[in-house]
Amino acid sequence: MTNPPPAVADERRAVPVLRVGHVPGVTLTKWRRVWAERFPRLGLEILDVDEADQRTALDQEQVDMCFVRLPLSDARLHVIPLYEEVAVVVVLRDHPASLYDEVSLADLEDENVLDGFTAAEAIDLVAGGAGVVVVPHSIARSFSRRDLVYRPVSDAPPTQIALAWLRENPHEMIEEFIGIVRGRTLNSSRTARPAAAPPPEPPRPSLRAKRPPGRRSGRGR
Repeated sequence: MTNPPPAVADERRAVPVLRVGHVPGVTLTKWRRVWAERFPRLGLEILDVDEADQRTALDQEQVDMCFVRLPLSDARLHVIPLYEEVAVVVVLRDHPASLYDEVSLADLEDENVLDGFTAAEAIDLVAGGAGVVVVPHSIARSFSRRDLVYRPVSDAPPTQIALAWLRENPHEMIEEFIGIVRGRTLNSSRTARPAAAPPPEPPRPSLRAKRPPGRRSGRGR
């Protein structure tokens, strides 16, 4: 007898909540919805993680998995790159850069480009007139305000979002969450229900040719 899939086994025993962290700018709405539809009885806890703490959150097992911003590499980690983010500069609405569709790094040479702050801190400093900040587009969108605008930085290197987890983490639902993030359908999921048996094939026609109606054999004439 085969073991029941985790979604069914949950009715017989407790499956730990899957804790998923994410750095600022990552939106999990779609993946949370698919999880709730596919595993309504299994808990999914979403935790905010500062980019500076993304490695600590994994090492100290504060989360089972984390959407991280690369670079982040270690032999103890599984890391799946997901997508790249365009770099933008966030400035005050009346800043000269706001007049252009995009700027270059050379355009920012005379600016006080803030560094070493969390995303929220940097955005607040820009709003206070302390300088400008170059961040991924997703962060600028998440912290958007009426008094600030952002413009793409054409020659700034993109950042990359990845999904990471410790190799020794034993949580049985990690693979299922990876499948959801990668767009795996329910039928291709490891917890998919067995496919229905195909309908029986129709009987094959006889290979023996039939005589046309109304014709008789020429024998006996």
